[in-house]
Amino acid sequence: MRRSVSLSIAMASSLGVCRLHMRGRGGLVKSLRRVQTFVHRNTGTVVAAADGDPLRKEATDEKHGRRSLSAVQAERQGQAERSVLISCNPRTNEKKFLKFLSRHGDVSKYFFYESYGIYALVEFTKRESVASLLEEAAIPTVSHEALVPFKTRLLSLKNIDSVGSTNQQYQPQTTAPINQLIQRLSREESIDRQVISLTESYQLTEENSRLRFLVCSLLQDMVAAYFPECAIKPFGSSVNGFGKLGCDLDMILDLDSISGRKAKTPKSASSLEYQLKRASTERAVTQSILSVIGECVDQFGPGCVGVQKILNARCPLLRFAHQPSSFQCDLTANNRVAVKSTELLYLYGQLDPRVRFLVFTVRCWARAHGITSSIPGAWISNFSLTVMVLFFLQRRSPPIIPTLDHLKGLAGPADKSVIEGNDCTFVSDFSRIQLRSNTETLEQLLCEFFDFYATFAFGKMSINIRKGKEQNKPEVAPLHIQNPFEISLNVSKNVNATQLGRFVALCQESSWLLQQVETATPTGGAAGNTPRPWGLAALLQPSQVAEIKSRKKRRREPASERIRTLLESLKNNKQPNKS
Repeated sequence: MRRSVSLSIAMASSLGVCRLHMRGRGGLVKSLRRVQTFVHRNTGTVVAAADGDPLRKEATDEKHGRRSLSAVQAERQGQAERSVLISCNPRTNEKKFLKFLSRHGDVSKYFFYESYGIYALVEFTKRESVASLLEEAAIPTVSHEALVPFKTRLLSLKNIDSVGSTNQQYQPQTTAPINQLIQRLSREESIDRQVISLTESYQLTEENSRLRFLVCSLLQDMVAAYFPECAIKPFGSSVNGFGKLGCDLDMILDLDSISGRKAKTPKSASSLEYQLKRASTERAVTQSILSVIGECVDQFGPGCVGVQKILNARCPLLRFAHQPSSFQCDLTANNRVAVKSTELLYLYGQLDPRVRFLVFTVRCWARAHGITSSIPGAWISNFSLTVMVLFFLQRRSPPIIPTLDHLKGLAGPADKSVIEGNDCTFVSDFSRIQLRSNTETLEQLLCEFFDFYATFAFGKMSINIRKGKEQNKPEVAPLHIQNPFEISLNVSKNVNATQLGRFVALCQESSWLLQQVETATPTGGAAGNTPRPWGLAALLQPSQVAEIKSRKKRRREPASERIRTLLESLKNNKQPNKS
């Protein structure tokens, strides 16, 4: 069973060498209040500010412990800039390793993990310590091949004494197999607890979140050779709160922060402008930039393999695998609408903990049955599923989360955002959002979700989280889900009638299973044995409807009828053969 991260946070006066230790979680969450506390303490993208982070004055809803996505990202980026990634011998002596590093400054956090070898992510208290460490690093000498002398914060540790044996276990940065998850869920006491346990197993850990920001920071170091003031930031599942261990790392090259891009009022009659290359469209500029960066990553980026330039897509991107982290990486530029979508999903996930729990559960359920896939095709995407969950929660009575139009109405002047003619405005201050009182349990919501979409009028209606209500479909498509910001787009346009039919049939089956006593209630098992899958665990297994109906039919048959049939069979067998 995957173990979660317990992060030791110290004040500035006592911050010293510490480690991300691993411990097991236990105990039943007995109320929604405790559930909310659990989420805010354990969400991978939200941690307390570390020493030296300039985030103390960021807007924070202290009452609920909620922080803006920009504040979380700024903190993570600061941590990444003070960090290095070191390839180690599997039997490295941990104490000597720390002693060696501490010669360059105090180590704030560190952890080991496995990915094409053993790696250690090390965060120093100050950035000067990273510079000191890099000054000591040497270019390796290899007699039989040539090396590109390109320096990064990805290092290899040599000649540190090893121990004779080690008990250190290095956890992979991926989720456990589905059969192990089913076994874990089968031991839980309620469906509510099963949903929470699934989220614990699948959500990004503290370690994994730090690693994602460090990979962005390492890539930014390379791109800074061309654009010294650029920023590379993660978006999508890596930061919106719905990321699953093993999900892709989506990154955006942010050039808007480069000084001089925004028009300035001249201080005198004379002014200066940079001389720049010109292109016909912004898309052409994006393609040129990604093409050059792709060459740089391919030729000079240590650990970066399988570089693909997908420049003619609707949103041009650069794709590659980063072996030291095991991340599949996608780098885009000028994809600002996707960044706003990330912020919106993050906000919804922070408003009520049941949002994240339900999204994780539905996504896992869909992947277990092949409703979604990592391969592009006619399948429903994770983003479409997430929007469907949000829409369902808006349709509860009373609603659990507000509509996007309501969030827009609460926005202040600083929240105004128009991107390529699309109104992407919504409130960012959590304290402005007043939620209705809805006390439905996770079990109730899961059952109702399946009922809702098992009977939804997909043939006529469109899903729209801006309005929070069904609308007539503006186009002929099996499934129509309006893009929250680019309202003329259908985010599920790729889904065909067959795949939608499979989704509806699976909703109907899951709804039926949750109403059956033998699959909806806990089953005790003998000591040391795994109980029979029930509740959510049963939903993640292959279809059982035919088997359960067959068993129920046999049980409903009267005993006298069974006896009569048996006697008739025996009588026929005793009759002499007349032929």
